[in-house]
Amino acid sequence: MPPARNQTYRGLDLAAARSRTLPDVLPAPGQPFHVLFCGINPGLYSAATGHHFARPGNRFWPALHASGFTPRLLAPGEQDLLAGYGLGITNLVARATAQASELSRAELETGAARLAELAARLQPRYIAIAGVTAYRDSFGRKDARVGPQAETIGASRLWIVPNPSGLNASWTLPRITEAFRELRAAVGAD
Repeated sequence: MPPARNQTYRGLDLAAARSRTLPDVLPAPGQPFHVLFCGINPGLYSAATGHHFARPGNRFWPALHASGFTPRLLAPGEQDLLAGYGLGITNLVARATAQASELSRAELETGAARLAELAARLQPRYIAIAGVTAYRDSFGRKDARVGPQAETIGASRLWIVPNPSGLNASWTLPRITEAFRELRAAVGAD
């Protein structure tokens, strides 16, 4: 019997990827750490491939390059190269889901506490949370907007960037790139 719709995508078993986790991508201890990008949680495609922001149509990698964070467009499979640029990736919630709406508020709040612990240990200059709604729900900041935030997470400055998922249709690639470019300019100004 063929798999149910949405269980496979180009040969990947997405149903088997549900609740999998992805390891963080981080610079080695003692290396420069400019920005820790924090997604909401891995999607099923990312969990199936083992790479962050991997689904075709996700605008993270194009925006990262076009904003000047990387000298060339990286593929999701090249995520380990980010550490050499002083960049890292983590998620608020580790488990993969088809949509972020499947996450509970308790999971998001626990993720906020985990992010604070990670920031205290690794001390990136900036933490960039990809998704204003995720930030609002995780940290209880209902009035937050995309851009720099007044609060910090430990000693790390906090910045909210748009969720680059293709499901976030209200943000086009040029708008996402501009938001990443503003963060890049702040990092470079420090």
